Parts: sequence; C-alpha cells; structure tokens
Amino acid sequence: MTSSTTHIVLDPSSSIDLHMHTNYSDGRWPAQQLIDYLVEEHFDLVAVTDHDRVDKVAEIQALGAEKHLPILAGVEMSTQWNGHMAHLLCYGFDPVQNYLQSVTTKVAQLQLENTHAVNAELQSQGYAFPRQEIVLAQNDGKLRLPSDNIRLLLEHGHAANYRAGLQLIEKAGFHSIMADMAETVDAAHRSGAFCLIAHPGRRERGFTFYDPALLDQLRIDVPIDGIEIYHPYHTPDVIETYLDYVQKHDLLFSTGSDSHGIPGRMPKKHRAEISKKLLERLGVTLTSSGTSQSL
Repeated sequence: MTSSTTHIVLDPSSSIDLHMHTNYSDGRWPAQQLIDYLVEEHFDLVAVTDHDRVDKVAEIQALGAEKHLPILAGVEMSTQWNGHMAHLLCYGFDPVQNYLQSVTTKVAQLQLENTHAVNAELQSQGYAFPRQEIVLAQNDGKLRLPSDNIRLLLEHGHAANYRAGLQLIEKAGFHSIMADMAETVDAAHRSGAFCLIAHPGRRERGFTFYDPALLDQLRIDVPIDGIEIYHPYHTPDVIETYLDYVQKHDLLFSTGSDSHGIPGRMPKKHRAEISKKLLERLGVTLTSSGTSQSL
C-alpha cells in the first residue's frame, strides 16, 4: 500500500466508490474536477480506475491528498481469456513501481497504432477533420484514444451520434486491443494487487456475461481474487447470484458506480462495510464505532 492509503480507519457507514474514471481514459471530467466533486459530496474513500492507465495513479492520489481524500491505487485493465472479454479491476499496487506498467504500455502502443490507422482510413474514405487541433485540444491536438476518432466524426458532422461514430470507425478497421488476462493477473499479483472482474453481469457491447459456470471455468485457468458485485448494470437477481457465489468460494467483492462524469454515471455512495473484506485486505480498517479518519 502507498502512504496515501495506509493506516486508514473507516466507520462501516463511510461512503466509498471503488470504480470511476477521469478523462485520462474515457471519463468526461479531469481528475481535479472529479476529486473536487467527491470532496464536496463527502466521500470518505474512493478508487479512480482509469482504463489501462497506471501512470497517472500517483498524480491522482496526490491531488486527493491535498483535499484529504484517500484514494486507493486502482486501474481497470482491458483483458481477454479464451476469446472472452473481461475488464479487471486491480487494487493496491505501488503506483510508481509495479509490473502492470509494462502490460499497459504494450496495450497502449498497439491501441495507438490502430487509432492512427483508423484515422488514416477514414480520411482516405473522404472524411476530413480540419478542426482536429481544436476538438482534441486536451490532447494537444493529437490522437490518443479510439474515442478521439469518434469525437472528430461527431464534431465535424460526419456522424449523428456516438453509436454511428462507433460503426464508422469499426468499418475503418477499429478493433479492441486487450491484454491476456492470465498475464495481467500475474503482473498484478507480483505488484501486490488484487484482481476482480469488473461488471461480470454486463451483457451488451461485446462483453462476456460471467455466470457461475463460466466463472468456475475461468478460475481453473486464472487465479482471480473476486468480482465486482454492486454495479449499475447488475440487476437484483444477478447481484444475489454473485453474492452467493463469492460466499461459496470465499472471494473478494467490490462496489462501484463506474462513473464517467455524465448524467446517469455519477459517483455513488456505497457503505464501506459492504466491501469490508476487500478493504481490509488492502490495509483499510473498519471500526464498529466512531467516525472515519486517516491516521
């Protein structure tokens, strides 16, 4: 654990959110804006889990420390296992010295190459982006993520909505680039982190629905530590099924909003006691009385 999350004591009713994003990946808000919101709304502990970005964790933790908001080291890794997509929430690694960085660097490079290839193909098809430097000003006018091509299409009137933009970049050669799940879990474990499958009950946009039978198969191959149970896409019956599963197999589980800083995807307060087992493994103490504090 890092200095910003060591020796934290929380009341069981403390407000936490262990899954959210900034514009370092696909969130709308810069890190400072997200942290300001979380402080204003009196969150007690959070994890910022930008997709495939561990290089900004220390910076985000420092911003939180300035506002006395403890932030767990976290990342959401894009992985695949036997042809199945899975996002992994990894918590508790050293943000400066870890083995996840090499995994994310490889994925980011391949993703960037694909993003530039898609942009070139779109232009060869007649789509012009004369306002690229303005549209992508926060990236210094440069392509960084696959979503940047969608933004260019939208802002130049080539696509009516996000879905239409996605269809255009897919036709131009966009494809998701993911790390191998076993390699990612190994890197996380060697970095002292715990890995949980994010939103395993998500069914749309190519995501694999991990029912108990598939989870059993996965756990034979990959030593995951748990699953995210409380997520906006999970129905009550799915939540109940997953609760039974983690109890049966003594797994960790987490709670998160998957916030992207847009209406309907805002940070959500969960009681710390729900994720007590995970938090304690991460060095956070839950007390039976008193108020939350950072020692």
